[in-house]
Amino acid sequence: MFPDIRPRRLRSTPAIRRLVAETSLEPRHLVLPMFVADGLDEPREIVSMPGVYQHTADSLRKAATEAVAAGVGGLMLFGVPRPEDKDARGSAASDPDGVLNRALRSLRSELGDSTVIMADTCLDEFTDHGHCGVLTGSGVVDNDATLERYAEMAVAQAEAGAHLLGPSGMMDGQIGFLRSALDEAGHTEVGQLAYSAKYASAFYGPFRDAVGSSLEGDRRTYQQDPANRRESMHEVDLDLAEGADMVMVKPAMSYLDVLREVADRSPVPVAAYQISGEYSMISAAAQKGWIDRDAAILESLVGIRRAGADIVLTYWAAEVAGRLS
Repeated sequence: MFPDIRPRRLRSTPAIRRLVAETSLEPRHLVLPMFVADGLDEPREIVSMPGVYQHTADSLRKAATEAVAAGVGGLMLFGVPRPEDKDARGSAASDPDGVLNRALRSLRSELGDSTVIMADTCLDEFTDHGHCGVLTGSGVVDNDATLERYAEMAVAQAEAGAHLLGPSGMMDGQIGFLRSALDEAGHTEVGQLAYSAKYASAFYGPFRDAVGSSLEGDRRTYQQDPANRRESMHEVDLDLAEGADMVMVKPAMSYLDVLREVADRSPVPVAAYQISGEYSMISAAAQKGWIDRDAAILESLVGIRRAGADIVLTYWAAEVAGRLS
């Protein structure tokens, strides 16, 4: 005779389910991506991302302070320059008075070390062609010329007060190059969250609205092919060898298998980015009444954590942190 084995006994009450839960979701696990734009008199909602805003300097400080009070683990800043401030080299990205660097200084002054202030270290928001790097005469991204620009941008962000930089352009050798530039400038304490496995995804569309991207075409010559998994492991290994302090998988929800494998091999913390299209997909279905919005948000985030993410970047970070507190 078999014993009366009933796994459902451990699901019978909320208290038992909480006791035996294998995966936790806490405010400290969540990072809030935020957009600050030049030339705005008031915050502007991003049409394709309901509830997410391009901020003014003042509204950014207010929203960031509220998010930190809710317990989020960190803030990731993206700058949106005026169209007339864009050029082929993304000069405004490394300008100490550019929109992103002003915002970093403001938040570091306001929040100090009470949270982790992160900066997107990429040129795509700042270039008039919308690519993540400097182009050759034939229109191809020049890897090594781009690294020089990234280094200038990284040092400017460190001097503006960023605790952690997020090199997201997928240039070969970027982590080691920036580490050397930061160290030479005396910013040895500033870390790097490497976007190690960043795929050329169809789910980035709303983000390009959020940053006013000038891109025509795609980024498939430097972002990864969605068909490839081993390539991500190679990229992660290279970034770790170059000194990455954390590694990232982006997007999150369509790449949970990649996230799991990265988490199994990485000796440093692993982040995953629940990107704009994932946010907008859930939001749109909830607006139609097709899914339970709050339950779907939590389930999606728990799934990303269960797959191995120590840190989750999500546009719901402040809201969910407030619910979990």
